[in-house]
Amino acid sequence: MTTEVNEEARVGDLIAKARAAMDAYENLDQNRVDEAVTALAWSIYKPENAKMLAELAVEDTGIGNVHSKIIKNTRKTFGTLRDLMRVKTVGVISEEKERGLIKYGKPVGVVGAVCPSTNPAATPVNKAMMALKGGNAVIIAPSPAGYHTTTKTVELMREELVKVGHPADLVQILPAPVSKETTQQLMNQCDLAVVTGSQNNVKRAMQSGTVAIGVGAGNVPVIIDSTADLDDAAEKITMSKIFDNATSCSSENAVVILDDVYEDAMAALQRAGAWRCSPEEKEKVANTLWQNGKLNRLVIAQDAYKSAEVMGLAKEAQACKFFMVEEDHVGGKNSFADEKLALVLTVYRAKDFADAKRICTEILHVTGLGHSVGIHTANDNHAAELAAETDVVRVLVNQAHTFGNGGGFNNCLPFTLSMGGGTWAGNTISDNLNWSNFINITHLVRTIAEDKPEEEELFGGHWAKYGK
Repeated sequence: MTTEVNEEARVGDLIAKARAAMDAYENLDQNRVDEAVTALAWSIYKPENAKMLAELAVEDTGIGNVHSKIIKNTRKTFGTLRDLMRVKTVGVISEEKERGLIKYGKPVGVVGAVCPSTNPAATPVNKAMMALKGGNAVIIAPSPAGYHTTTKTVELMREELVKVGHPADLVQILPAPVSKETTQQLMNQCDLAVVTGSQNNVKRAMQSGTVAIGVGAGNVPVIIDSTADLDDAAEKITMSKIFDNATSCSSENAVVILDDVYEDAMAALQRAGAWRCSPEEKEKVANTLWQNGKLNRLVIAQDAYKSAEVMGLAKEAQACKFFMVEEDHVGGKNSFADEKLALVLTVYRAKDFADAKRICTEILHVTGLGHSVGIHTANDNHAAELAAETDVVRVLVNQAHTFGNGGGFNNCLPFTLSMGGGTWAGNTISDNLNWSNFINITHLVRTIAEDKPEEEELFGGHWAKYGK
């Protein structure tokens, strides 16, 4: 009980500092708010900082790779800054004179941002940018595994805020040692909890009594149909799968290939750098990937050569980029149908497109319902069918999933590192987390010319078909 009281008081002190910083934040002035957001972006986009934080992240967590994390630190930040600079979020944000409506954006308050070990630098900055864009303050709850990296990230953000004349306490971090109790206190005391990562944290946020946004688990299946450009599909799947050693929730975990192009598609994937495991090697992968019902940290998000060695694959496999295992059925938890967070791609053979859709649905019901699917095709009807019939928020067509799912410069999705899965995933948003989730809106409503139709217009069809 004493520990709980101490944690409550420590977090309460941070909340008080955040509220004082908000009082001093010039958050009624869109230009000043945008200066704060740009300062946060520059804190991680600055080349030497992007590299240093990427190196720290790999050193701290032991997962991913430096090159990919540099790209993540810069690309996600740049894209998010582009999105944020194009919108108004404080004061009058829109006016519709013909409807007699003016909308005012206002802060939601102190944001508690729970962040994962997979992105201990990029996610805190991403959430901080969105929070401050809405005129709010933010307190980061880092993963203990990435605490050193996130602490340095927060220090850099605070330094840049001071440079542009804003209070440093607009961005804070929970003090070490971070525990479940401390994180829970933050979720209990903040005004809005935004949780990425552990589904246990998402669940606890939803039960905290605080307004909460949680995002679902990924486990992306991607279809290659008979009309796909096989080499293009293979290159994009490879580029996406190997990015940051498959740490992304948007990384392809399964590929479903139609029967009539199966061997040609497998050959294209091998040309792109995949290793096709033998039945004996598949058994070794299964025995290594899961240990006592949990993913094995010796292969989670590790370099390909290390993973191949740990899994006991042929020496030639160590020179490949990732590893394919072929399945003839969809298993359950801790099977090849589950999320793997490793350079292992499950491949299924589908009789036809209807069968491919069935396999994708079964995979998503193991893990990842609501999150995403992808398709490589030249048949627009197949893409439309997949979107109409699959319970996911995002369906990506002919794209490298990791690069398109969280926003791209060649698609319309908002840049983010947190992707909602709707009620299918137990989430409150069915969109990419974005600036609109961090503001309240006041509606100023004036009278307009009466807009009241005749009864016949609304009930006429019903009367004609069913009578009065």
